[in-house]
Amino acid sequence: MISITELRKGAVFEQDGDPLQVTQYLHKKLGRGKANIRIKAKNLRTGTTLDTVFNSGAKVEEAEVVKKSVQFLYQDGKQMHFKDLETGDKVSLPVDEQGNFLSKNIEIELLSFEGEPLSIELPSAVELKVKKTEPGVKGNSATNIYKPATLESGHTLQVPLFINEGDTIKVNTETGKYVSRV
Repeated sequence: MISITELRKGAVFEQDGDPLQVTQYLHKKLGRGKANIRIKAKNLRTGTTLDTVFNSGAKVEEAEVVKKSVQFLYQDGKQMHFKDLETGDKVSLPVDEQGNFLSKNIEIELLSFEGEPLSIELPSAVELKVKKTEPGVKGNSATNIYKPATLESGHTLQVPLFINEGDTIKVNTETGKYVSRV
């Protein structure tokens, strides 16, 4: 058992037999009363989001999640396919929003609970190549003007005018926004 005050974003705990990963953590203390901790957590099995409030003295059961290094192979519309770097086995997961930030041969962490692969853990930023974008127009740089760009993963986001097709950019995986040119 772990104290609810020890949970932070990304921590995994177990509730009703399901592994839950903390996506938001807010500690609030009002006046003389006990502190309240509001947690938003994603159920790694079903993908649903749980929003709950705990008292500061509450405890939850720690989930025994195993992390393995895997390499992204390809995505076929319904499944994301990975190769386990230790055993060479092929692992598949349903496509979700994290698939927008996967490029071929990127190494990431696969989270498994009770032998069942459930989710992937992306780094905070990834480097992706711009596949398609409109050319920037000279003279339109007085303010921060953005244009749409399609990345090699198929994800579309807003980038500054100076980004061209073929450029490699850094993208924040939590917000899905442009960070910098590489």
